[in-house]
Amino acid sequence: MSLMTADMISWEGFPLEIRLAVLKELMQDGCSLADFATVSREWQKIIEAHNFSRIKLTSARLADFGQMLHRNRSLVRYIWLCLELQEYDCTGCDSQDPESWCLSYIENTLITTGILNLFTTLSVWEPGSSLLLEISVYSPSDLEHWFKYLTFEPDDAFDMFDRNQHTKTSMLVRPTDHHHGWIAGSRNSIPSYIAIEKVFADIFGETPFDNEEQETQWWQQLPLVPVITGILFRQQNRRRWRPTTLRHMFALLPRLQEIHYEPWREWFDAQQKWIDPNFQLLFESLSCAQLQRLIIFENFDQTYPASYRTDCDPMRILSSSISRALANASLKLEHLSLSFMVEASHFFKARELSWKWPNLTWLALTSRLLIPQELPAELDDMLQAAAAAAMNMPNLEIMEIWNGKKGLAMLFRYQRGKQGRPAVITCKGTWELNLRPLVIQAWDSVSWKHCGEGIVIIKELLDISDDIKSHGDAIHYLELSKPVVRPVSLRQIQMKHTIYK
Repeated sequence: MSLMTADMISWEGFPLEIRLAVLKELMQDGCSLADFATVSREWQKIIEAHNFSRIKLTSARLADFGQMLHRNRSLVRYIWLCLELQEYDCTGCDSQDPESWCLSYIENTLITTGILNLFTTLSVWEPGSSLLLEISVYSPSDLEHWFKYLTFEPDDAFDMFDRNQHTKTSMLVRPTDHHHGWIAGSRNSIPSYIAIEKVFADIFGETPFDNEEQETQWWQQLPLVPVITGILFRQQNRRRWRPTTLRHMFALLPRLQEIHYEPWREWFDAQQKWIDPNFQLLFESLSCAQLQRLIIFENFDQTYPASYRTDCDPMRILSSSISRALANASLKLEHLSLSFMVEASHFFKARELSWKWPNLTWLALTSRLLIPQELPAELDDMLQAAAAAAMNMPNLEIMEIWNGKKGLAMLFRYQRGKQGRPAVITCKGTWELNLRPLVIQAWDSVSWKHCGEGIVIIKELLDISDDIKSHGDAIHYLELSKPVVRPVSLRQIQMKHTIYK
């Protein structure tokens, strides 16, 4: 047998697809890749792009952030700014003192300092293709008391290994903590409204600004940051960003093309009515922006209203003004998804006859009218209004109107026909949704307007009502065409309602 030559056993001797397959396996394994960058220039280039594409920043690392990435700025695609609040013990998790529910002056100052330092650093970066910024504000103590199911994870597919490990660990832990209502991993009492208010405190609610004018002046001193093209606030960030604060922040991002916003509903009805006009102003400010994609998912917990008794309606109080502001802001968008904050019937009712959506390809809305055997005339009116709007969406590929909560899920989907084929209407849910003739006729007209050949109606009955523990499960089973909530957020919602019941 002849001896193998050096070329045959060298790394470069392997076919390119084999070398890349090995690297791909290493990247998915969750191990550190720094040492592998020395294997070859080929690997170095790929590993550097992988390592620098997603950056996690803390307050301590902000000072050296710009200098550390000077050579690799162009590789960064996602920055996760994690602002960690002070820890607290049991005297603070359920305190009767209202001042302890709010963020302290020190904590709010930590947030302003973090934003100032980050925006100042990024303001000198040369704008590239895309850069998504996520900001999280939390305390490590949040998951040590009433809310033991909480996890704080990156929005990063490359960290799937770590996430899966974290989930497996969480599922194995079954804490017993009688003081906070936990027995062997099951909660035998709901948190008090005080405990809820603690983790849902407003950012910049009481400090460090004395009034709105002072906050406005602070934001106006910050530089523009053209390099940021996307902003992300996930539902694991329970501290509330006030709409006024977000309006100031977005004004500093002249190239903002996408917003992923997952706020929580207010728990006091009076507070919701007070804050909604500010949401209206926020969304009105988006109508003149360069936005292409707007995804809003207003999260909720069906158990929390019981802690507030008569002060919290089981369902969010809807605002027609918010619906109109978002409808108007949607006219230039390519993708729009509004979950639970807006009722689909209000959105379509806000439409003016002259409105057109020349760029919109995907629209997803929720509707409370999608419930069994309720208000059929109103449901018909809403679906016909949706069809009328679709007539002015020349590039619409998919419209999805859905509803989901514990024990209930329903989806109405219009999918454009391709190359002269019929459009497809899908009715999928935990009961049979029957479309009446006028609704069918309206959507048939949409298909012809979109150069289709009429419509085909597909019905799919999901016999899984007992498996739907939350709106998260409903989303999972309905299989919407695009994510209406970040995948990590969806998994967190499902985990909360399945592991801890």
